[in-house]
Parts: sequence; C-alpha cells; structure tokens
Amino acid sequence: MPGQKLDAIDRKILAELQRDGRMTNVELAKRVGISAPPCLRRVRTLEEAGFIGGYHARVNVRQLGFEVQVFAMVGLQSQAEVDLSAFETLCRNWPLVRECHMLNGEVDFVLKCVAPDLSTFQTFLTTELLTAPNVGSVKTSLVIRAAKDAPGVPFDILEDRLARSA
Repeated sequence: MPGQKLDAIDRKILAELQRDGRMTNVELAKRVGISAPPCLRRVRTLEEAGFIGGYHARVNVRQLGFEVQVFAMVGLQSQAEVDLSAFETLCRNWPLVRECHMLNGEVDFVLKCVAPDLSTFQTFLTTELLTAPNVGSVKTSLVIRAAKDAPGVPFDILEDRLARSA
C-alpha cells in the first residue's frame, strides 16, 4: 500500500505541509514533535523522493477576475496511446485549461477550465478545443459554485488504514 515507506513523523510532516505550506521549519518541527534540523532533513528527503511535488499559493480565481469556471468532458475519436499523449500535450499548452484528467468510461478526458468571462471561454471552445485534432465530442458544464475544494489527500484515512493493517 502506498504510504508504508513513510513513518508516522513523515506522514505528519506531509499532513502539516499540505495544510499550510508556508509555515517555518521551526513551526513544522514543533507541530510534528521533533527538533528543527532533523525536520528539515526529512522535508528535503520527502521532496527528493517525490512525496512533495512543490509549493504554491491557492489563489482566489474569482478575486482575480476569472468569473467563469467550466468542466469540459472530451471524447476522442481514437484512444491510441499516441493520440492520448498528443491531446495531453495540447492541454498542457492551453492556458485556460487548469486541470486535465484522463478517465475510464464514456468520456476520455475531463478538463477544468477558467476564463475571465463566458465570451473568452466560448472563443477557446470554438477555436481551440472543438477544432483540435482527434476531438470527437465536447460537453461542458458551467460551475455555479464550489462547495469543497480540498487539495491533497485525507491523511486521517491513511492513518486509519495503516493502523488497521498493523
């Protein structure tokens, strides 16, 4: 099971950093119950091992003038690996596409898009997404509001699973 390579202190470090990535190493060490030097070593090891992929600020998109959020469900004409990879490359290059997830089932990809207004999104939809190679269908849903937007993983569930398997 993923997570077994980590001890309880590593998992606490990850949980605390997921909650607040801006805290100082001294504060982090205090929260996880170790001194600052080994805490910093552990954080660096977690970064090098890929458990921490980076740090960023969660900005308020609406506060910055991006009033439109849309989920686009994309069906491709071909699901050959080369075609899937080509579509993923396109998505990485489209600034309005903030997330791109390949799915199993009727829809091949779901994209989370943001735009300052509906007109900007419509232009992207009609000139970029719908005309992209191999795109067979696109269904969109406009976000009215978000009830939850929690990053990362629920560490309490991970801890419960590890406790049951011990």
